[in-house]
Amino acid sequence: MGTVHAKAPETTMESHRPEFEGPSNDTDPNFKFDIRTVPVKVDRVVIDGVGKTKNDILEKTLKPVLSASNFKEMVEKSTEAKILLEKLELFKKVDILIDTSKGKNASANGYEVQYHVEERKYPILNVKMELGAHSANESDVVVRMKYPNMFGRGESCTLDYSRVFKDDGGYGFQFSKPINGDPDIRIGATIYKGYTEFPWSSFKEISRGTALHLMFPTKLGSHCLKWEGVWREMRALNRNTSFAVREQAGHTLKSSIQHVLMRDKRDDKILPTKGYLVKLTQEYAGLGGNVEFVKNDVELQYNLPLVFDSIIQLSLAGGILTKVDQNKDIKINDRYFLGGPLTLRGFTVNGVGPHSDGNALGADAYWLSGLHLYTPLPFRPGKGGFGEMFRSHFFVTAGHLGNVNLNETAKENFKNLTETFRLSYGLGVVLRLGGIARLEINYVIPVRYQIGDNVDKGFQYGIGISFL
Repeated sequence: MGTVHAKAPETTMESHRPEFEGPSNDTDPNFKFDIRTVPVKVDRVVIDGVGKTKNDILEKTLKPVLSASNFKEMVEKSTEAKILLEKLELFKKVDILIDTSKGKNASANGYEVQYHVEERKYPILNVKMELGAHSANESDVVVRMKYPNMFGRGESCTLDYSRVFKDDGGYGFQFSKPINGDPDIRIGATIYKGYTEFPWSSFKEISRGTALHLMFPTKLGSHCLKWEGVWREMRALNRNTSFAVREQAGHTLKSSIQHVLMRDKRDDKILPTKGYLVKLTQEYAGLGGNVEFVKNDVELQYNLPLVFDSIIQLSLAGGILTKVDQNKDIKINDRYFLGGPLTLRGFTVNGVGPHSDGNALGADAYWLSGLHLYTPLPFRPGKGGFGEMFRSHFFVTAGHLGNVNLNETAKENFKNLTETFRLSYGLGVVLRLGGIARLEINYVIPVRYQIGDNVDKGFQYGIGISFL
C-alpha cells in the first residue's frame, strides 16, 4: 500500500479521498472500494527530531491517534494532533507520514504514524517601525524577541523594547504557559514600562506596572481574567495644555481586576463577510492604590452576506464608568473618549464631547453604532487577485459621549445620552493591510454635532486594527 502525506492542516480525507478500484476482471467493473471504511490499528506513533520538548506533553498530544479505528479517523486524528502541536508552538515545522506497519510485531491492519519535526534553536527577532503607536506624528522603533517553547512544554517568553524618537521609550517582558498541555488555557505574567502621548487631551503618561492573567474557554466563549498593578505618571504635553488637564497631573497607583468574555464567530477580523462578535468587559479598580471605579463595556458586531458579494454589517458599542467613592473624581486617563476615522466618522480623533481650551476631557459613558455596506469595487478590477483586498464602503454612524449625573434618575440620564447624539454618513474605500490592519479613505458628512465637538467634514483616512 502507498503512503498518505498530510502536509497542511486543511488537507482532509473529504477533499482528497483515495479509493481502491477493483480489478479489471471483477464481476462489477464499476466497483470502487472506499478506503475510509478500511479498519486500521495504529501500532506506533513516532516523532522524529525532538530535542528539548518534554515527553509528557508529546504523549498527551499524540495519544488520541492510537485510538483510531478506521483510515479516515486515523488521518483526521493525526491532523488534529499536528494542529495542536502548532498551536502550542512546540516546533518550527511539523510534517506527517502515514505508512503500513512493518516487522514481525506488525498487526494485520497495522499502521505507523510518523511526525517529522524541527525545533527552534534560537529566539525569533523582529525589528519594525510604527507610526503613531505611542506618539502622534512620531515614529517608533520596536524590537521584539520571542522564545517559544522555552522550557519544553509550550512556555513562551517575549521581550519588547520600543523607542519613540525625541522622547522616552518603553519595554515589556511577558511569560505565558499552557495548563496541562492545552493551548487554549494559559497563565501568564507581564512586567512593563510604557510611554504614551494623548495629543487630543494634551497630556502624556509614563506607566510602570505588572500584570497576571489567566485565559480559558467555556461554552460561552473565551475568557481572560487579569489583575494589574500600575504606577502612572501624568504630565502636561506642552505649554498649551489647559488648566482642567494640568490639575489632574501627577502620580496615581492603580490596582484593578478585569474580566473579558469574547465570542468571535467572524470568518475574518479585518473584513468579515459573515458571523458575529460579542465582547463584554468588566473592570474593578480599588484593590489598593488611590484609583477607584467600576467600568463596564460591551461591543457587538453582526455581518450578513448579500447578493453580488456584498456585506451588510451592524456594529454597536457602549460603556459606563461609575465611582466607588463619590468624593473621588475619576481621572482623565480612565475616562472614555469618542470620535475618529475608524469609530464615529466625521469627527477628529477623540474629538467628541466636553473640551477645555481645545483639550478633550472625556466622559463617564458613551454609546456608538454603525451600519455599513461593503461591496466589491465598481467593474471588479483585479477580481480574484489584488482587487479582492479592496472594498467599496457606505456607512452611517451615530454615537454620544457624556457624563452620568447620579443626582438624576436613570430615565433622565438615558434621555441625556440619546437626545444629543451625533450622526454622520459617507462613502469610501477600505483596503486590507495583510491580516492585521485596514486602511479607510472616506468622504464623510457630519449631520448632527454639538457645540465643542471637533468636526472633520470631507475626506478622512485612518489605519488601525480596531474599528467599528
